[in-house]
Amino acid sequence: MTTILANDGLNAAGIQALEDAGFSVDVNKVAQEQLANYINENKISGLLVRSATKVRKDLIDACPDLKLIGRGGVGMDNIDVEYARSKGIHVINTPAASSDSVAELVMAHLYGMVRFLHDSNRNMPLDGDSRFNDLKKKYAKGQELKGKTLGLIGSGRIAMAVAERAVGVGMRVICSSPSGKDQVIHLNIFDGQKINVTIKNVDMKTLLKESDFVSLHVPKMPKAILDTDAISIMKDGSAIINTSRGGIVDEQALMNALDSGKIRYAALDVFENEPVPAVKLLMREELSLSPHIGASTEEAQERIGLELAEQIASLLGKQ
Repeated sequence: MTTILANDGLNAAGIQALEDAGFSVDVNKVAQEQLANYINENKISGLLVRSATKVRKDLIDACPDLKLIGRGGVGMDNIDVEYARSKGIHVINTPAASSDSVAELVMAHLYGMVRFLHDSNRNMPLDGDSRFNDLKKKYAKGQELKGKTLGLIGSGRIAMAVAERAVGVGMRVICSSPSGKDQVIHLNIFDGQKINVTIKNVDMKTLLKESDFVSLHVPKMPKAILDTDAISIMKDGSAIINTSRGGIVDEQALMNALDSGKIRYAALDVFENEPVPAVKLLMREELSLSPHIGASTEEAQERIGLELAEQIASLLGKQ
């Protein structure tokens, strides 16, 4: 029986689907340094990972019987994809499964920031009984999202899922991507009603100048997209949301912009130094923070599990 190791976990629905297709599923969490030996000793044919486990050239070379590597999610930064494929190994991912969950996290951060919920949720439990009026005054200058401009860096599935939600609350949405093409989103309202909305693709400088909020939705980059120069173009008092990749926002440049007031607040779900984000970031009251949970909803994990199972069954079959 073909064995699949889900080293970073797999939803119960995905496990069941694989077992129903005739596979054995191993959900042990194996330490990175022990992974090659475990794969070989247990005759693992397929390795499923999320962001924690790294599948680099050395691991691939050490596991000659590995037939498939699967990433539960979109980005495959932690896998040497082309090298694995050059060795005849199938490499798969689930690019559409987590779009809605990441998009909803973006909106959660947006709503939280504009009403200072990220900070008031820290301070109310500590001082709500003794400084109620002070805190009320501190958080009394919130904003509404309706009528504001959201700039999306990227125009892929997740970016457009964010666009759907932002348009739904009355925001103007623009995007910037190398394709230069406008995007059309399809809003499903209710009772089968649909509305098509065009999201205009603009150059990066225009996006940064016009946006009240900038949200990043791009693959891993060799250097930061939002660095000191890019941030200097942004509106005074604007905001940044990064649920995409650590390192595409220069964290020091962001800190400097928060100090100067150029950036009013920012939301980060990903960091340059995961899983140990810089303490200077964690201490900033202007930051809305989450620990890389963009795809971490029950619904997304079920979709990921089922999509992985379907691909594995198609590629490996019953062996």
